[in-house]
Amino acid sequence: MTQHIHRQRIPRTIAGIASIGALLLVVGCAASAAPSQTSPATAAPEFIRPVAPEGELPNDLQAELQQVIDTTMAEYGVPGAAVGVWIPGEGSWTSLTGFSDIAAQAPIDPDMTWPLRSVTKSYTVTLILQLVDERKVSLDDTIDQYVDNITNGDQITIRQLAEMSSGNHDYTNTDGFGEAYSEDDSRVFTLGDLNGFAVDQPELFAPGDQKVYINANTNLLGAVVEKATGQEIGDVLAERILEPLGQTGTQYLIDASKWSEHPLGYAISDGEQTVQNDNMSIYGAAGSMVSTLDDARVWAEVLASGSLLEPATQTERMQGAPLDEGPPYDIYAMGMGETNGWWGHNGEGLGFTVAVFHQPESGASIVVFMNESNVVPLAHPADQTFRRIADILENGS
Repeated sequence: MTQHIHRQRIPRTIAGIASIGALLLVVGCAASAAPSQTSPATAAPEFIRPVAPEGELPNDLQAELQQVIDTTMAEYGVPGAAVGVWIPGEGSWTSLTGFSDIAAQAPIDPDMTWPLRSVTKSYTVTLILQLVDERKVSLDDTIDQYVDNITNGDQITIRQLAEMSSGNHDYTNTDGFGEAYSEDDSRVFTLGDLNGFAVDQPELFAPGDQKVYINANTNLLGAVVEKATGQEIGDVLAERILEPLGQTGTQYLIDASKWSEHPLGYAISDGEQTVQNDNMSIYGAAGSMVSTLDDARVWAEVLASGSLLEPATQTERMQGAPLDEGPPYDIYAMGMGETNGWWGHNGEGLGFTVAVFHQPESGASIVVFMNESNVVPLAHPADQTFRRIADILENGS
């Protein structure tokens, strides 16, 4: 086995297993007045886009990383992948492997945009925490101050929505959503549509009693953002995060007809690779964003470092606990998860998986995009690739 004698190992400093921000393919609101501000709002801070480390990673390390990608793709039947690894002081490396379109044998293009799926949750919760810093929103506010007719709305707090402990029933499991999607799987659902399916649904458990990961929690937070700012969430994302960070390849996108060059998403059906529906509007503020490999690199670092938030807010954000039900995070905090010192988020759905992680201690980042989802038996190819790469960076071959 090859030893990287010139490469400093990235130590394990924080216990945890990587989270899979799974947005599963399903089959199947009125808002009230926002609370008054408790103090004057402050202007959103200005940011500098993090730059990628100079130079290339050592050749032997590149070969190891590519072997991980090739092995994982073969194991799960993944058509194509875009992967990046960035280590300060050592260099950068990106890999484009396989096909964006199997039938056309089209390669992966470096400028393609990929669905972020549940990584979108980390953006939405960041907006909430920015509003907390500006005292426009409090983590102790209840959701009934923003959205009417949510069961236990006078008890469920913004914090509980962000950390997945609300007890809400997910809209994806409701008859209303299942019927609407089955009737027209190309329908563009608005955030209001999705939150409407969650109205008057029975509780899963009393608020705060468990942590169960669902999309409805984050979509309700999207409604909070819109109520507190008076703007649609896509505009708020652009103004507060994307434009300041120079994220020109990233956007909140619910109309797939406006999606720029991108890979096709696949899942195995009856033993064959089958192109999946590209209707990302079914995810809303929980998963409707798209991004590029380099923009995801930037987001991995910004999210984990907390550079968009006050330090105390970031510290509070990173307090977490295991989920009782949902993706296998050992620690899920407020809109982000942790594994062995790596902080970030994963996502899955409609033919794609993604992992976006950063290790604050070393400054390293890993991003994995793959165009295969719903692997049977249950697996998350991008998450597996991320974990295997992280293990190599720490332990070598």
